[in-house]
Amino acid sequence: MIAGVDEVGRGPLVGPVVVAAVILNPERRIEGLADSKALSQARREALYPVIRSQAESFCVVSLSAAEVDALNILQATFEGMRRAVAGLSHPPELALIDGNKVPSGLSVPGQAIIKGDRLKASISAASILAKVERDRWCLQYHDRYPEYGFDQHKGYPTALHLQRLRELGPTPEHRKSFKPVAQHSLF
Repeated sequence: MIAGVDEVGRGPLVGPVVVAAVILNPERRIEGLADSKALSQARREALYPVIRSQAESFCVVSLSAAEVDALNILQATFEGMRRAVAGLSHPPELALIDGNKVPSGLSVPGQAIIKGDRLKASISAASILAKVERDRWCLQYHDRYPEYGFDQHKGYPTALHLQRLRELGPTPEHRKSFKPVAQHSLF
């Protein structure tokens, strides 16, 4: 019972950081798993329900922009990892963490794997679940604030996003502790 753990949304200026933990069933191989960044949106969306139905266990957690601001992005990511692993219906023996650090206080032993989302299927699956969840949040937020173009840049600091921040100021879901937002904050 090994869990793969990955996050999405450390770099965006708006919205949650989303973390997923997935334990795959070795008897139910899922074809096409890869780093979510290497897959098209359509492919991620197609794999999302397959992972959810075929995994032994999974947990996806979101930490809001306010939590990111309160904790800082690294600590919010670590907290998300702790919550995602603890939220699995079957406690794993080991958590494989994408990256170079294992968060302290993890409920099980952890091992950091640099580029783990390319190397371990369970981390790839976690990457996909987290990416789809965050992208869906961005699309819902785009419906509320279409002038920001969240459907295009997903909250990352693109030229369009920075231009809209200058013109319109931040939304309530912008991360106020992030410098480009703080420069234009009315809060």
